[in-house]
Amino acid sequence: MNKPRVDFNRPVVVGREMEYMAEAVASGHLSGDGPFTQKCHALLETELGIPKALLTTSCTHALEMAAILLDIREGDEVIVPDFTFVSTVNAFVLRGARPIFVDIRPDTLNLDESRLEKSVTSRTKAILPVHYAGVGCEMDVILDIAKRHGIAVVEDNAHGLFGKYKGKYLGTFGVMATLSFHETKNFTSGEGGALLINDLTFAERAEIIREKGTNRSRFFRGQVDKYTWVDIGSSYLPSDILAAFLYGQLEQRQRIQSHRQALWQTYEMALKDWAEKHGVRLPLVPPHVEQSYHMFYMLLPDLDTRQRFIFYLRERGIYSAFHYLPLHLSEMGQKFGGRPGDCPVAEDVSDRLVRLPFHNALSKAEQERVIEAILEFPF
Repeated sequence: MNKPRVDFNRPVVVGREMEYMAEAVASGHLSGDGPFTQKCHALLETELGIPKALLTTSCTHALEMAAILLDIREGDEVIVPDFTFVSTVNAFVLRGARPIFVDIRPDTLNLDESRLEKSVTSRTKAILPVHYAGVGCEMDVILDIAKRHGIAVVEDNAHGLFGKYKGKYLGTFGVMATLSFHETKNFTSGEGGALLINDLTFAERAEIIREKGTNRSRFFRGQVDKYTWVDIGSSYLPSDILAAFLYGQLEQRQRIQSHRQALWQTYEMALKDWAEKHGVRLPLVPPHVEQSYHMFYMLLPDLDTRQRFIFYLRERGIYSAFHYLPLHLSEMGQKFGGRPGDCPVAEDVSDRLVRLPFHNALSKAEQERVIEAILEFPF
């Protein structure tokens, strides 16, 4: 009999999600900014120590809001790591910005801060560090460069909720940051995200943009006697039924993070000697960083080995995945001037990286199957 498959990702109920969703339905308020949305806002603000959090329909939409709030226009430039999901850059390209792709560090796979300053021009409007795998970028250097040049920093923290850099939570360094609650993330509502606002000068306009360009939030607080169209915007509010599911997940944050930490450490300990023997590189987490335990990846020796490895696991009912293709080599990236060789580290990493099964429902037995299969992989 064939063994059941080991999924790369599997969303799971971990707490009172179903109870809260039923409560949201019974309350008669399923649209945006209902009671559970407010609970999520309060939890994030309290835990992270930030002025304001706003749930959104996705991390992509939170990034779009950030681009509007920074008044990104045609001719502006934004600096992005070459190795990231397309949403990081697309949100700003939609406003007319030109992306400037910067290579990544070979150790953490984050934006290489040593290459950052030479990419700054008089047109640079924003720097968009991405905390890859929930391991913090070198924010001290990035913020220093940004401050000296008068550039806004917006953290793409899709991977890094509750991770820290030098004791401070990721997502609390830039003027704004974004979160993802997609089903592949540590905490999920299926689809969803949040905009974290660390500079309160953006707060009121953020509410307006999120509410279709109206001052509806001020109306519900009794600050105006009617609301109207006052700015550009869109409908970025998630349903309160999704917020109810998310709140159930966030309530269990310690349990979820403890489980993911145990999975990550088990992979590392079990694969360390094997990796060293076969020229495989495991994730590196600097000592001044506390990761979020978002994923466990490996860098195999070359593209051919990576492809054989993924196929080998698949034949054994184990599902793994590679990750991003370098943005500068994409069809859109080439339209912005990207050429082979521009970001050699990202190009190399993209060919060799494989992500192992890693999710909140992964059992000890399933992980043991994965590890056993890896140790038997024929190089």
